[in-house]
Amino acid sequence: MHFQPLLRRRPVIATVLALTIALPGIAGAMLKTDTAKSSVSAVFKQMNVPVEAKFKKFNVQLDYNDAKPEASKANVEIDIGSFDLGDPQYNQEVLKKEWFNATQFPKASFVSSTIKPGAGGKLEVSGKLTIKGKTSDISFPLSVKKEGSNQIFDGSLPIKRLRYNIGEGEWQDTSMVADEVVIKFHVVTAQ
Repeated sequence: MHFQPLLRRRPVIATVLALTIALPGIAGAMLKTDTAKSSVSAVFKQMNVPVEAKFKKFNVQLDYNDAKPEASKANVEIDIGSFDLGDPQYNQEVLKKEWFNATQFPKASFVSSTIKPGAGGKLEVSGKLTIKGKTSDISFPLSVKKEGSNQIFDGSLPIKRLRYNIGEGEWQDTSMVADEVVIKFHVVTAQ
């Protein structure tokens, strides 16, 4: 007799469970990143000369819904040891403690907190950027376009390297390496 109310609720419980399972698929879809076509790089000035260096290894998890971007989420993890300045000696130098300290901080990351429509048809993305153990709240515009079955996400994020202790000691001198760095990314996805 005590089980009858529970049995009557069974269809309600089944419906709630079905919705719980189905809602993530309705809200958005985890997109697969085409790493061969995608890139993450850092652009900075050394002695007032522009330099662009790429991160060869990164992982992007993007749950994106173009009909409802505010339900979307992004998570990016970058392998610091994959930073490539084009010269093996320079590559080893920037992994040292004074620069990225890759032994202690092998990954940099970004985790979105909000994604919403912004100006000029772009999205406004906010979240937490962590580099070398330092975390900051950041925001940047993101453009999204569709090419066939692929979606392309492009953005650039200006940061100050000294805020993240990139370039300690004598390398804090911004006349050698500018404080301003732009992290550029081009992410190509397919469903």
